[in-house]
Amino acid sequence: MISEGRRMKDEGRRTKTKDMKYKALIIDDEPPAREIICDFLQGYADIEIVGEFADGFSGLKAIQEMKPDLIFLDIQMPKLTGFEMLELLDEPPVIIFSTAYDQYAINAFQLNATDYLLKPYPKERFDQAVNKALAVLSSERNGQQAVHHVLQAVEKQSEYLNRVAVKVRHKVYVIPVAEIRYLEADGDYVTIHTGEEKYLKEKTMKYFESHLDSAMFVRIHRSTIINIDFMDKLEYYDKESHVVLMKNGVKLKASTSGYKTLKKTLKL
Repeated sequence: MISEGRRMKDEGRRTKTKDMKYKALIIDDEPPAREIICDFLQGYADIEIVGEFADGFSGLKAIQEMKPDLIFLDIQMPKLTGFEMLELLDEPPVIIFSTAYDQYAINAFQLNATDYLLKPYPKERFDQAVNKALAVLSSERNGQQAVHHVLQAVEKQSEYLNRVAVKVRHKVYVIPVAEIRYLEADGDYVTIHTGEEKYLKEKTMKYFESHLDSAMFVRIHRSTIINIDFMDKLEYYDKESHVVLMKNGVKLKASTSGYKTLKKTLKL
C-alpha cells in the first residue's frame, strides 16, 4: 500500500513534469555559443530559458537567486571558470557542461555529470545531452552527486593552480596564488592567509600540496603550507622542530620532515 506522503510526493513530481517548465540558465562567455543553445532548445516545450550570462560571477549570482533546474555551463571563462563556480555552489542543479578544449573531457562521460558537450557539437549530440538531463530532472535524483564526482575528477588533474576562488557570505573573491602567504588546516577546511585577510576554502591540505607549485609552496607541517616568497628566516625551536618566521612576523612551526623539505627547496 502506498503511503499518503509518498503518493503526494509522486503526484507533485508528475504535476511539475507535466504542467511546469524546467528553468534553464546558459552561462557561456561566447555569444554564438549561447545563440546555438537557444536555437537548439526551441523544440523543447518543457524547458524555459530564464537567463543568459557571459561570466561565472553573474552566473553564480543568478543560480543563487533564480534556483534553476538546469544549467548549460561553459568551463573556460574569464574571471571565474565553470569549475571554480561549481566549487562555490551549495546545491548545484543538473548541469550540461561544454567546452572547446578536449583536455577538459576528464571522465565526465562515464560520470553522472548529466553530460559533456565538446564544441562544436551537432544538434543530435545536443539532443542526447538534453534528453539525459530531462531523465534526471523527472526522477528523484539531483545534480549534487554528479557535480561532486566531476569536481573529484578535476582535483585528480596535476595542473598547478594560478588562483583560488572563495566565497565570503554573498561575495566571491578570486585570489592569485602569488598573494597567498600561507595556508593552515582548519577542520574540513583550509584557511588561506593573504596579508591581513584570511579566507576559508572547503578543500584539503593534500589538495593544495599537490596543486600548488612546489618550487614556491612548501608543506612545513601536516597543518601548514607556506609561500617561501613571504618567508623571512628559519629558527631553531627544539631538538624535534624549527620555526619559520614570516615577513609579517608570524611564526609557524615546522616538523622534522617539513624542515628537511624546506631546506631542500631553499637549497640550504
